[in-house]
Amino acid sequence: MGLTSVPADQLATIVTTLEMRRRPPLRPMPPSPFRLVAWKPADPARYRQLFRRVGGPWLWFSRLTLDDAALTKIIHDPAVSVFAVADPKGIEVGMLELDHRRAGECELSYVGLVPELAGQGHGGWLMAEALMRAWTPGVARVWVHTCTLDHPAALGFYRRSGFVPIGRTIETFPDPRVLGLLPPETAPQIPMLAPVPADPSLSATAAT
Repeated sequence: MGLTSVPADQLATIVTTLEMRRRPPLRPMPPSPFRLVAWKPADPARYRQLFRRVGGPWLWFSRLTLDDAALTKIIHDPAVSVFAVADPKGIEVGMLELDHRRAGECELSYVGLVPELAGQGHGGWLMAEALMRAWTPGVARVWVHTCTLDHPAALGFYRRSGFVPIGRTIETFPDPRVLGLLPPETAPQIPMLAPVPADPSLSATAAT
């Protein structure tokens, strides 16, 4: 068994793709103090802010590499739906993004709550909301992917929700903290091996 070295400024993760080929039976919506608020259209700056709050602890970064034009092209597409999860006071505490751009399919592009809400049972409500919106007429497949950088319970949660694993890939990419896309102290559970850039704010500004 061989080992592959990963450069200090890179990260490596195993990505698992899961799918659902049949709409799950209708069940009563789990009770929740939260509600989904559709962003039509989604503002790029506001989107990035929530994206960082929800995904930063798990090093979500792909959307942070896009400039306004590229990000707007995605989140303003009529086939892409972006929702914020709002608490009773209207504070945004999670996000849901559904991608229906491929005929007959829906990808759960991003689904998550801020880390402070982890383990409190709110994920079941959010997934129920996601699936209700994903299975629009004509959809025959709903899919999602997770990776070993995500919350340790993510893969099990998707499987309990009815998704079936269908494949694995290994992905390597630049550490977003080294690029300045996320603060160096983000995701302390994932060691940052490369030195911090001299001025991380410059990289973050350039990327946005």
